[in-house]
Amino acid sequence: MGKRPRIGITMRLELPTQRFYLGRDYGEAVEAFGGVPVHLSLIPKAEYLSEAVDGLDGILLPGSNTDIDPHLYGEEPHPKLGTVIPEKDETDRLILAEIEKRNIPLLAICFGMQALNVTRGGTLVQDIESQVKGALKHEQGPPATRNSHSLKISKDSILYGLDSARHSKVPVRINSSHHQAVAKVGKNLKATAWAMDGIIECIQDTRKGRFALGVQWHPELTYQHDRLSREIFGLFIEKCGSKPAKK
Repeated sequence: MGKRPRIGITMRLELPTQRFYLGRDYGEAVEAFGGVPVHLSLIPKAEYLSEAVDGLDGILLPGSNTDIDPHLYGEEPHPKLGTVIPEKDETDRLILAEIEKRNIPLLAICFGMQALNVTRGGTLVQDIESQVKGALKHEQGPPATRNSHSLKISKDSILYGLDSARHSKVPVRINSSHHQAVAKVGKNLKATAWAMDGIIECIQDTRKGRFALGVQWHPELTYQHDRLSREIFGLFIEKCGSKPAKK
């Protein structure tokens, strides 16, 4: 058996206690598919993060119970904007810069997908319910493991390349826990899946030789019973094990 790929996962910051933390599901999912999870502290210093990324084979940007600062995409705060944590925004931005420089595979989940899009010059819907006419319920509530709404998937996509999406006889359904979403898609990215209300649910890098996949849902919560979630993590860990060349 070869050496398991090491996957960096950025953490969260609990403001009242000033503790870094991360839900166990991300690390457990990475380990279940053959990776070694490595937690990255939210210390927004370029030198630290450059050294922290040395020796990593992939990065997972996880979800967060916070919102990205709208000033980062040229907007003023909407009345329903949630908590903003600068350390989270800046650390993820610096990590994404390292990914870009080193061509490291990336899986970006929920908040992580939004961070990827904003870093590439894209924008966000700050509050789906109040800003998108006819929106579905995207904050489904408990249980978070229930697949809540359906997807429309582009045939020209990483997602459609997975057996569970390509060969499904019924609409693919995913769990949902977000009140923000991708609006304008960023540079070198394209939208590849949508909810039935038009909300973008998946993005990917458009450049040859790059692997960056963003999903707006939470496959780390459903991989034990959901085939699509398993295939997403399986593909990501496989890409991390292939060690793409730096570009």
